[in-house]
Amino acid sequence: MPALPTAADVADAAGLIAGVARRTPLLTSHELDAITGGRVFLKAESLQRTGSFKFRGAYNRLARIPEDRKAIGVVAMSSGNHAQGVATAAQLLGIRATILMPKDSPVLKRERTAAAGAEVVLFDREKDDREAMAKAIAEERGAIVVPPYDDFYIMAGQGTAGREIMEDLGAKGLAPDSVLVCCSGGGLLAGVALAVHEKAPSARIYSVEPEGFDDHARSFASGERVANTRRAGSLCDGLLAAMPGELTFAVTKPHVAGGLVVTEDEVKRAVAFAFRELKLVVEPSGAVPLAALLAGKLDVKGQVVAALISGGNIDPALFAQLVA
Repeated sequence: MPALPTAADVADAAGLIAGVARRTPLLTSHELDAITGGRVFLKAESLQRTGSFKFRGAYNRLARIPEDRKAIGVVAMSSGNHAQGVATAAQLLGIRATILMPKDSPVLKRERTAAAGAEVVLFDREKDDREAMAKAIAEERGAIVVPPYDDFYIMAGQGTAGREIMEDLGAKGLAPDSVLVCCSGGGLLAGVALAVHEKAPSARIYSVEPEGFDDHARSFASGERVANTRRAGSLCDGLLAAMPGELTFAVTKPHVAGGLVVTEDEVKRAVAFAFRELKLVVEPSGAVPLAALLAGKLDVKGQVVAALISGGNIDPALFAQLVA
């Protein structure tokens, strides 16, 4: 197995992306604390550059590409947020980017990816093999494939969000008892787990996924990677990875306490709550940790809780429907 990142690699990534990625705030809500009985801090990565944490990992990966390879470019696969992260990082670094995106991905995500200068190639989520398509393009051009999660530098870059959580809580004299992370392939979960357990080894870390796409919850319960039977059909379009990544699961397995699962109705409630109480625009995929807290999926009474909220890329019509 390839080398896996450590907390030291997350720290290295933090230095590299400083001044390029935004340091997003930890937000609180008296209403949320009253509902949960805990002291909850929300890491608002929906306010990150490109609207999600994905920019962190993308920039950390692309910034390490040698100058003589930049003109050849990169190829990435994404339902939208990794696409925008890679496209924007590539634009900043002068790298050609080709992004494979599912035909059913939100229009806003496709438009923003193209607006950042990337070539967008569409595929059918249920019929096409996106990995094979990306490999073919990369081999034809000699380009570098940038995976959405199963990559050393992607995981380390995403972990900088967790590092900031620990630094900001530490400045208040606090440490988290529980940490909730939205989860698809597991890159964010892996990086955050490394950063959190470096400073708070007793903290309990949980993945949060939508009903029907709970491959991490089932994988943690069984001790080995298991796949989802469905490939599409969720409001949470950014959390539809088929199964945990090989590398990400190797990192997360010893760190994560378990997985939480939320329904679409619970997610809808969380999107509306974030807008009403926090004045945040959060897409369904990014709202799952908040949904878990609002629905009482975890007893956090008397605890300090950190939950990562990302991203904020939702089509306006859907958002209007959810917050009405």
